[in-house]
Amino acid sequence: MEFPTHCLPPREAGLPPADGPTTARITVDNPAPRVGDTVTVTYQVTAGPAPNPSGDELPADVLTPTGRVRLGGAQSGEVTVVGAKRNGPVAAGAPLPPVTMTGTFTVTAPGETTLTPGAYTLHTGHLVDLDTVCAADSAPVSGRLTATPLPTANLRGLTLATAYGKPGDRVEVSGFGFVPGAAVTVAGRAGAAGTTDRVAATADRNGELRARLPVTDRATTAVVAYEGAAWSATGGSGPAAYTVVEPAAPPAPAAPPAPAALEVTASVEPGALGMTQTGRSITLGAVPYGDGGAAPGRIGTITVKDARGGPAGWSLIGKVSEFTGPGGVRIPGAALSWSPSCTSAPGSPSTCAAGSAGTVGPDGAVLASTGDAPLVGGTFTIDATVTLRVPPYTPPGAYTAVLTLTLS
Repeated sequence: MEFPTHCLPPREAGLPPADGPTTARITVDNPAPRVGDTVTVTYQVTAGPAPNPSGDELPADVLTPTGRVRLGGAQSGEVTVVGAKRNGPVAAGAPLPPVTMTGTFTVTAPGETTLTPGAYTLHTGHLVDLDTVCAADSAPVSGRLTATPLPTANLRGLTLATAYGKPGDRVEVSGFGFVPGAAVTVAGRAGAAGTTDRVAATADRNGELRARLPVTDRATTAVVAYEGAAWSATGGSGPAAYTVVEPAAPPAPAAPPAPAALEVTASVEPGALGMTQTGRSITLGAVPYGDGGAAPGRIGTITVKDARGGPAGWSLIGKVSEFTGPGGVRIPGAALSWSPSCTSAPGSPSTCAAGSAGTVGPDGAVLASTGDAPLVGGTFTIDATVTLRVPPYTPPGAYTAVLTLTLS
């Protein structure tokens, strides 16, 4: 690619401006990143009109290039690129040699972003420091990348004050993660079908709700909550297991002559869904200043126990805030990724599925889950390795964020 260039030699050189074409190209190391990824940009100038400004032969490795790459389309701004001192000797009056400059930026918006060559400066440090500045106001687009948005998770959830009751009992329902002020339906379910039990509620300004659902339909085996006309896995919460317990009938009197015959009745009562975690903090490995890279660590063992005895599975979702360091410097939460693992204890009716490896981020990602089944439950051990991608030349110091885990 060629574009017209106007180069101004340093005044100390006493040379006139140099006008002519610059031949250059721009490349990226990842043309299809996700929002939150760091992309490396390479700006190569293979030929330009700027001459050696020193009046003498320049020795090897005294030329330092810097430049700008303009961003357009989905994301705007500029990327600063810098090159190393790697030139051969340059004769007096000869054109300055090809240079390669690199820099990085963080993808902040989905869609196509264009990259256009900007001005570049050729600094020579032999005997005296001299800067030749080359403007590139009419350069065409030289590179493109297309970013995909981060996946989002359904963070709605609900809990029941009790997991069982007699026909006609009212169960206390608490919900969270709904659209603030939204109209919400709390309803009973029997597998994939709804039952006649339902009550209307309204989410408060924090997206939370409370309701008392009368459970009169003996077919009800779970409770759900949803916005809109119908429940869905992406737009509702639950199902939370609920069992309608029929009152035990009194034993019939024994008929003579067998007065010693007694009927014995026992009940198995469902329990709750809960989790425990070892440790309250995660310490990641250090990365060297200037290089940046991956800071590894582990979230620590989490134990989920499901003793509800109903048909509903569960999911464990995590989301992370920004990392804040010295002087208010921030690393986006999207720079944290994990690789989850999940193991079911022997004898558990349910099989635990680990979430997908990838970005955690502020919108959340699934750490582990179990599916719905006629009878679910068990004990599950969950862990994950985590990695924070630290950009090069991030100021030294400790960077802290909050990782929130929600079980529903």
